[in-house]
Amino acid sequence: MIDAASSISGGLFAQETKGGQAMGKEAFLKLLVAQLQHQDPLEPQDNSEFVAQLAQFSSLEQSMGINDRLDLLATQTRGLANTEAIGLVGKQVTVRGSTMPYGGSGSTNVAFDLAGNSAETHVTIRDASGNVVRTLDVGARNAGKQSVTWDGLDDAGNRVPQGVYTISVDAQTEAGDAVGVTQQTQGVVEAVSFEQGYPVLQLDTGVEVPASDLIKVNEEPDSSPGAAK
Repeated sequence: MIDAASSISGGLFAQETKGGQAMGKEAFLKLLVAQLQHQDPLEPQDNSEFVAQLAQFSSLEQSMGINDRLDLLATQTRGLANTEAIGLVGKQVTVRGSTMPYGGSGSTNVAFDLAGNSAETHVTIRDASGNVVRTLDVGARNAGKQSVTWDGLDDAGNRVPQGVYTISVDAQTEAGDAVGVTQQTQGVVEAVSFEQGYPVLQLDTGVEVPASDLIKVNEEPDSSPGAAK
């Protein structure tokens, strides 16, 4: 009888844990009942072992209850995060990104963050087709936030047309090692998408970034096109 109980219990355990899945509450109950039904009346199951199994069941049930509450809390947290993201619509924000809108007149700022001190720093500006329109040598820079002014002219001294430009920053130490760069861009949030399962900010510049790339929310949208700080 004991062998039969062991065989049934082992079969149930193997069935429920196939594929690496943890044994659930129902499977545990089936296993426990099978052991009781098939135990030898002349040699009943040890009380201490039975109590231990009941304790395991109680622990399992509590764990499942905790998981349910955690899932509910996660759902509520996502709901709050989504609500906050929707509140960004119409506001100007600074996000991580390498694109920058330019209004076709005046100058604008290129913002980036250096992970360390640089001996040489170059800013390359490309148009929508990927053509280099301007290369700026901004020299040595200290670690931290940087702001470089671009006058809106190309390398030949001609003013570039209105559009969205791509900025790349190359920074190196005296030894020629690359310095980490985090680039920033600005825009007004026109919409928030949740198709990816998380909030994605859609800016008026055509840039789409996850809300996790948000750096700063400005008080009021900048009225000058292409302004970036």
